[in-house]
Amino acid sequence: MRTISQHSLASEINVTPMVDVMLVLLIIFMVAAPLLDQGIRVSLPNAQTGQPLDQPGLSLTLTKEHAIYLNRELVTLKELRQKLTGVSHNQPLMIRADRNAYVSRLIELWDLCRSAGFSEIRIATLAE
Repeated sequence: MRTISQHSLASEINVTPMVDVMLVLLIIFMVAAPLLDQGIRVSLPNAQTGQPLDQPGLSLTLTKEHAIYLNRELVTLKELRQKLTGVSHNQPLMIRADRNAYVSRLIELWDLCRSAGFSEIRIATLAE
């Protein structure tokens, strides 16, 4: 049996506080990670004949408030026109339009993309 005198130092490390802190950090990251990955929320329309996109490309989002996002960056129509002329037109362009957005606004975006030189433009839908 080992005895510890009053003048000797205890050489054992208490790891309980460190484990507690690590578990709390793990829980925080588990809760926060899915929130970081979410993009702009839109309620996509349903379609029976939708097809999956085989290669990724640019993403253009139109919200129900008619805000426009190019790859998660809020842009105006003028900024969008400038940015689309500066990218490669060989990639597909996916328009994610909220089901409550005006069709006239969607057509305006479609025309802008076509005039910028994009030939492969798709509209994102949900499968029924």
